[in-house]
Amino acid sequence: MKYFIRLLAAALLLPLSSVAQVEITGSVKDTTGAPLPYALVTVEGTYASVLTDLNGQFTIYPKQAPFCVNVHLLGYENFHQCYETSEMSLDIRMKQASVMRDEVTVTSTRVDDKSGTAFTNIDKKQIEANNFGQDLPYVLANQTSVVTTSDAGNGVGYTGLRIRGSDANRINVTINGIPVNDAESQGTYWVDIPDIVSSTDNIQIQRGVGTSTNGAGAFGGSLNLQTEAVHRNAYSELLLSGGSFNTWRATAKAGTGIINDHWSFDIRMSQLGSDGFIDRGRSDLHSWYLSGGYYGEKLTVKAITFSGRERTYQCWYGVPEDSIKAGNYTYNPAGMFIDTNGREAFYKDEVDAYGQDYYQLHFTYQSHPMWIFNWSLFATKGKGYYEEYLMGIDLNSYNITDTSSAYHDGIRRRWLDNWYYGATFAARLNNNKGTQLTIGGASAIYDGNHYGQLIWATGLPTGIVPGGKYYRDSAQKMDNNIYLKLNQALGEMVNVFLDVQARMVDYSFTGLDSSGSQLPQQVSFLFINPKAGVFYSLNRKHTLYASFGMGNKEPNRDDFTNSSPQSRPKQEQLLDLEAGWKFSTTAAAAEVNFYYMSYTNQLVLTGKVNDVGAYTRDNVAASYRRGVELTFGWNLTKQLNLSGNATFSQNKIAEFHEFIDDYDNGGQLENIYRNTDISFSPSVITAGIISWKHAKGFGASLTGKYVGVQYLDNTQQASRQIDPYFTLNLGASYTPVKPGRKPNQILSELTFGLQVNNLLNTMYSSNGYTYGYVYGGMSRYNYYYPQAGINIIGMVVMKFGK
Repeated sequence: MKYFIRLLAAALLLPLSSVAQVEITGSVKDTTGAPLPYALVTVEGTYASVLTDLNGQFTIYPKQAPFCVNVHLLGYENFHQCYETSEMSLDIRMKQASVMRDEVTVTSTRVDDKSGTAFTNIDKKQIEANNFGQDLPYVLANQTSVVTTSDAGNGVGYTGLRIRGSDANRINVTINGIPVNDAESQGTYWVDIPDIVSSTDNIQIQRGVGTSTNGAGAFGGSLNLQTEAVHRNAYSELLLSGGSFNTWRATAKAGTGIINDHWSFDIRMSQLGSDGFIDRGRSDLHSWYLSGGYYGEKLTVKAITFSGRERTYQCWYGVPEDSIKAGNYTYNPAGMFIDTNGREAFYKDEVDAYGQDYYQLHFTYQSHPMWIFNWSLFATKGKGYYEEYLMGIDLNSYNITDTSSAYHDGIRRRWLDNWYYGATFAARLNNNKGTQLTIGGASAIYDGNHYGQLIWATGLPTGIVPGGKYYRDSAQKMDNNIYLKLNQALGEMVNVFLDVQARMVDYSFTGLDSSGSQLPQQVSFLFINPKAGVFYSLNRKHTLYASFGMGNKEPNRDDFTNSSPQSRPKQEQLLDLEAGWKFSTTAAAAEVNFYYMSYTNQLVLTGKVNDVGAYTRDNVAASYRRGVELTFGWNLTKQLNLSGNATFSQNKIAEFHEFIDDYDNGGQLENIYRNTDISFSPSVITAGIISWKHAKGFGASLTGKYVGVQYLDNTQQASRQIDPYFTLNLGASYTPVKPGRKPNQILSELTFGLQVNNLLNTMYSSNGYTYGYVYGGMSRYNYYYPQAGINIIGMVVMKFGK
């Protein structure tokens, strides 16, 4: 592993010795001859990219002729031109777009190089190359500071990711600028929108507090997805994949292209299934996507709806540590009961069954080349349950009078039935004097109903019919925000970025008082979240940036409902400092980003029992994450590329109080730890990729990923850790039919792909939890989520149309 890290560090320095470049100057103007600042100029197939200055001027460094140049600017037709000689000054003229493009719907919630924010853009080609049918976290698995996990062990079903150690509850997710995080838990469940990857055009990952956006507060990062962009021509696609653990995926896509110069429609249908690596870790997933839009010169109206249905066997209990030590990495305790013969058995319907329907309506209006307005309406419907077999239940706890004092077996369902709806807006000014100004915001309402049913039980009293609701709890949450963003050029070399958001949250729910009685409650928050950044261009190859941001975040549903007003936790606050250096030439690019994230009142599990007898998260006064992120890419040759990233960090809690139930003496034991690692926050995360592409359509890649030690809690005890792991994945592809070979070919592209995951057959876990108590001495139990050993998945992609 040390050699892998040294190789990665050495590779970061190699691009600095790149060979001399040819210098090309040029200008970008509109058809009237007016200069166009902030147009993105790139040299195709290289790392060379630059934004035009206030006079529309740019300088690029293609390695040699011939070369092709792409120019992109919002509101204008994309420019593409190849040149046979480098002895020229380029005069590029861009036409105003005849139809508005979809990207304008996400511009207000994204950042660019001049914001001073750490981010990564992932385009459609990168997404397609990694889309083998696994959930979106696995498409992003090799991004900077990202760690992924899968309950079933193979990336299908319940999956998740962490950014800089922050979990899903602290990562803001939007799709087309619309918030996706669950309003109460503030997490995102990718299993509820299976194969959303196949309808995703591009993704931006922001690390840290990021920029102001809609929805839940970003405490570790943000994910912003844009779905299918408009296609000029009619097309259809068929994606088929299959592999280990009976994993399979079938996806069909089609679109009309632009009809009558203005209309376009797209559709996708997907089915996925897998038995999972973990015992009974099966998933049965269905989804679809449908969009239709009117694209005018100044007005775009686009309706989007997509839906997901999932039925997964529960794997969320993890695998007991003693099973792993015995060599049984796949044991799943979920649904276990003792049958009539006294033997261990498993309930076949220990499942999670849930569905979500998303509805979005986007309006974009460009009243002037410098002004763009966006309005969006959205609604999300979710409904489903999880079902579980329970032994030793007391029927009185389920509103069934039972005087026998006996314990029973039972099967219950816990339901969630909710609506989440609202609107977003943004107005964006981009003038030719170096000013980019955005005013935006959102208003959303969440209506959630929680209830439970006991659908079967042994020994029910005579006349009792199961199925009634034994509890019902409703909640409503209103989330309103408004933000202002300003990116201003100060001369040719310096840009400053200012961003301030006001977010108002009102949450009504059924909670407890200090006596344990249920009663309606309400809490309100007003958050002011300022951010500022500066970008300095040393020259065409080297740039520096720095930013400061503040974020505030309310507690989650369980923090409220399982506490009284007296024991209720406080809001969390994050101060985030980022600073970095970027380097780019035609052959190579590199970035070094330093960050310091200081938390006040971060919420963590301590094991403490509060005044209503519940285990909830507690605020810790002071904690931090600080580190350095390194990324690089290097075209060694036209066919061979080396890229990678590394994160080295410290993630600490100043003082942590652990509470352990003491059944021998009553009450709880308290242990105090100082300067300990924050749970699930590895100090080292690295990824390296070497890829090869041949002109004949062959390609291959070798990807290594290392994740350092993680701890299951905040005590930093070696007996409660997730061991470090290193995995190696091999990918191969062959494209015998490429676009543009024949003018009238029906099959426009055919690609075969193969992915061999965990090539070294490493047996490792990526997640887990722990608990302990005193009863006849100290008892400690660890549970882990083992990931699959060597496994394969193959894919074929057929595209039709231009």
